[in-house]
Amino acid sequence: MQYYNLCCRYKGRMVRINDRHGRTHVGRIMNVTQRQVFIQPMQGGRGFGYFGGYGYGYGYGAAYGVALGAITGIALASLFFI
Repeated sequence: MQYYNLCCRYKGRMVRINDRHGRTHVGRIMNVTQRQVFIQPMQGGRGFGYFGGYGYGYGYGAAYGVALGAITGIALASLFFI
């Protein structure tokens, strides 16, 4: 419930999400359900992309879901790009 509320509050903003599998997801929160947060990854950033690699250049890829139960940490991405 904690991450659900946090994701709802950060909807539409750039975030950095860490999951229990050791992956880092960096992108914009597009939607939030009771089970998943849908993130549109930042290509060329320091984030984990849908296919497990880093993108080249800048822009956004297709949104994908991250299970709320797998999230171990979330922070506004702007804190890391200063």
